[in-house]
Amino acid sequence: MKAISLLGSTGSIGTQTLDIVAQAPDQFRIVGMAAGRNVELFAQQIRQFRPQIVAICDQDKLSDLREAIADLDSPPIILAGESGVVEVAQYGDAEAVVTGIVGCAGLLPTIAAIKAGKDIALANKETLIAGGPIVLPLVKKHNVKLLPADSEHSAIFQCLQGVPKNGLKKIILTASGGSFRDWEVERLAEVTVADALKHPNWSMGRKITIDSATLMNKGLEVIEAHYLFGLDYDDIEIVIHPQSIIHSLIELQDTSVLAQLGWADMRLPLLYALSYPDRIPTPWERLDLVKVGSLTFRSPDHQKYPCMNLAYAAGRTGGCLPAVLNAANEQAVALFLDEKIRFLDIPRLIEETCDRYQSQNKSDPSLEDIIAADQWARQAVLIASQSSSQREYFLSRP
Repeated sequence: MKAISLLGSTGSIGTQTLDIVAQAPDQFRIVGMAAGRNVELFAQQIRQFRPQIVAICDQDKLSDLREAIADLDSPPIILAGESGVVEVAQYGDAEAVVTGIVGCAGLLPTIAAIKAGKDIALANKETLIAGGPIVLPLVKKHNVKLLPADSEHSAIFQCLQGVPKNGLKKIILTASGGSFRDWEVERLAEVTVADALKHPNWSMGRKITIDSATLMNKGLEVIEAHYLFGLDYDDIEIVIHPQSIIHSLIELQDTSVLAQLGWADMRLPLLYALSYPDRIPTPWERLDLVKVGSLTFRSPDHQKYPCMNLAYAAGRTGGCLPAVLNAANEQAVALFLDEKIRFLDIPRLIEETCDRYQSQNKSDPSLEDIIAADQWARQAVLIASQSSSQREYFLSRP
């Protein structure tokens, strides 16, 4: 039975990971859990899975959590804040840690888990996008496994099993195209938050759904693939695949192409990351190719999805710039979800922020440099968005 800890238990990744644990109680047990601020759901999870240690990121919710599980005969250690999440990540005899925390907030707990010798089931893109230059040497130093738990990189990882060293030529990341894949680019100026959250294939969190609509999620995955698999950016491609059945492909040196297929179910890559190298039987619906009927592909429209090019450019530049890109995107998406900026302001603010940072970029950053760049970018976006709002206000005055 594998002992695991789970960071981000109340989010999409977390709830699906716990679904796997519930379905395979003879295979997995929960040692620790950390959540954001959803006390009610977190308390239910603690009652069901009985972890040894828990943490809630929002310190203001600590007393509520204590009260919600006060009647447990054997309550867990209860912590709060970023330091509490870090403690869960490195705690006890957990063999693997699932990193389901959204955004750069997952970086420090992941580093703590690596230093504690835990294998990482990586569902947090930002760990490598922002922290790749720091994280990869730590993985090697502490001899832990870094196993992708998102669908695209898991697909690549699965296809690579048995491929000889230097056999990989190209990576092809598939993208659903998001909420606006069938919209004309001219319509994007009128996009609402409700429009952007209507993903045609997946049920995901709000932030990742917006990233899918801008295709920034795929740009970030390009950077992550570069760090995970070591290919140059010229050898990592994006293709729109509306059915989301092929989760990604690899091309080998002899032009053979291997693909991993399955229904759009995040539990499959999560299960493989947790059970690797084993394959555990599941009761899930089998993929029926006749039911699927047809698989189609098309090139992404760079005019519709400018965030792709921004991600490639930041990845090629390296240093702290991917961290700046990621932080600027997180802040811009949050502003859009709060209806403080328009949809097309997201790529504009990201580009302006990256351009402003170029002159101070460090090619060989420390962890402190990356954290500082992340904070700088968020503040830069806030300032730029406020300036934009003020300009619009004055321009609209009679």
